[in-house]
Amino acid sequence: MFKNIIMRGWYPALITAIAVVSLIYDLSINIMIPVLVVILCIGLIAAIILARKNQLELQSVRLTQLSSYFNRRFMGNSSLSIFAVIENLFSIENPQVWEWARGCEMAHRIFDSWSDHFATRVETDLRNRRYSEFLHTHINELWAVNNHYYDFTEQFCEIVGKFEVPKDVIEQYNRFVTEYNAFAENFRNAITELKTIARTQIEAPSVKLARELPGGR
Repeated sequence: MFKNIIMRGWYPALITAIAVVSLIYDLSINIMIPVLVVILCIGLIAAIILARKNQLELQSVRLTQLSSYFNRRFMGNSSLSIFAVIENLFSIENPQVWEWARGCEMAHRIFDSWSDHFATRVETDLRNRRYSEFLHTHINELWAVNNHYYDFTEQFCEIVGKFEVPKDVIEQYNRFVTEYNAFAENFRNAITELKTIARTQIEAPSVKLARELPGGR
């Protein structure tokens, strides 16, 4: 905080000091005004750069938190994971459903590794304070991970539409949807705020919300 005060307050202090000196020594106003204007412009540019840096740091922290939350809440052995919901489909006596669920088990391992490594890289880059260099890459990768993950929620809904699924599995899915959509809304907000300070081609609505299914709860 003290450092920020120094960074933001140097040019008003310098302008004041020069103005006072010019009055004491009766320096020419035609010389002092251009000097004061130049100092003011430099100070404003420095303040804008500092503000952008602070915003990049804030968004980097937020993205790190989102990545960590996604990895912890929706991957691994979490019960609030689409893969945990899909695993319960093995209770259905239907070979077609089993075949699809087995394919999802293999995808689960890949997603676990991808998400875990991604969350670790984001945290490492945050500690190294490499905000502007990696923020664009990170938000694109989180978007890609999330979009592929979302596809499994759509596939699960298709399975429910074709086959009879136990009520408790649908209830588990709907609990997952509540948590997942809260994450998706936060991710949308992060994208919207990031677009004001950094270039990104990702639009907030491209982060889709999962569908809640009737028959649960």
